[in-house]
Amino acid sequence: MTADFLLALRDGELPHKIKWQTPPKEKDDHTYADKFRGSLLGLAVGDALGAHVEFRPHSYLQQNPVTGLAGGGTWSLEAGKWTDDTSMALCLAVSLIVHGGFYAYDQLVRYKWWYKSGYLSSTGRCFDIGSATKTSLETFHQRQRALANKLNINSEEKIDTLEEHVIVKEEFNTNCSYSGVAGNGALMRLAPIPLFFWRSNTKATQFAAKSALLTHGDKKAADACRYYALLICCAINGYSKEQLLNTHLHVDAWDAGWFGQERLHEEVIRVAEGSYQRSDGFEGGIKGKGYIISAMEAALWAFWSDEDKFENGVLRAINLGDDTDTTAAIYGQLAGACYGAKAIPRKWLDKLYAKDLITCLADWLKYKGSTSDSDGVKNQQATFPKKSTLCSLL
Repeated sequence: MTADFLLALRDGELPHKIKWQTPPKEKDDHTYADKFRGSLLGLAVGDALGAHVEFRPHSYLQQNPVTGLAGGGTWSLEAGKWTDDTSMALCLAVSLIVHGGFYAYDQLVRYKWWYKSGYLSSTGRCFDIGSATKTSLETFHQRQRALANKLNINSEEKIDTLEEHVIVKEEFNTNCSYSGVAGNGALMRLAPIPLFFWRSNTKATQFAAKSALLTHGDKKAADACRYYALLICCAINGYSKEQLLNTHLHVDAWDAGWFGQERLHEEVIRVAEGSYQRSDGFEGGIKGKGYIISAMEAALWAFWSDEDKFENGVLRAINLGDDTDTTAAIYGQLAGACYGAKAIPRKWLDKLYAKDLITCLADWLKYKGSTSDSDGVKNQQATFPKKSTLCSLL
């Protein structure tokens, strides 16, 4: 990566103004690239489609169903612009790419930049944030200030760019939430984790849980992300839709050691065993709510019932009502990975805000994930410039 690209990713440039740079070309099947792009673009398209009716109830959407991109509504956005789901996913993607692995402190720093300064927002400001995420980021900021006082650091830039060995030495706690916090905010931004760790189902599930616990401390949040990360990883690696929806997949994954030593929460297992496979949909209890189990169930219902068409599924997710953009973003991550970017209607992609940057970051996730170190931690051999403090600690 060039210094200019890194500086743009650091300095709060509006996404559409960032001069994106493509990664080195690789000799592999273009199908992989299409799936990577599909997952990240699918997330953003779902978010943008549902943004203008966020918080509208099912009854309203029965009378006024969403059929395409529209502006106005809940946040008065232009058609094609997205909300917190995509902003946080891009923050996570950039952190993984720039550091060549999972660096929890840096992820929280970038989420804080978004919350405080509109970093990687489609409007240049944070206009939509869940209460759990907001509380966690305030907790993180307080812990940063305490650490700054301890280390006699009087610059926010310096405390934001601390090297990982300092964070480890100081035993800084990056889990800024607590048990009982199980909103869908951890799942809506998940895709970059399984995309980066696509070569290892075990690492994908491990780091999905770690990513969730930064802002959502309940085991159900961590385990929903572990299971959904596995599905995205499997989709990237060529599993058919039938295999992804196999109600025995979680058992096979446990037997293979992909979930490590800790079993999934019983509510996640209930979903994995097919609770979403209901032809009666909303009337049968499928709801697009903020609770992470309900959100995952609703997204999987949309995927299960979409007749192998992204357009069908994403609109079904939205028209459940309530947390419309997030249900659709969760659906889009998996459906996009399964069907590929080519399955997302061109009429939507053409209007999607900062589409080129999102595509570029998907390509970088694939490239950096393929070349990262074996431990999946911050790569000390990163290829980006190190000629200044700003660049070296991005």
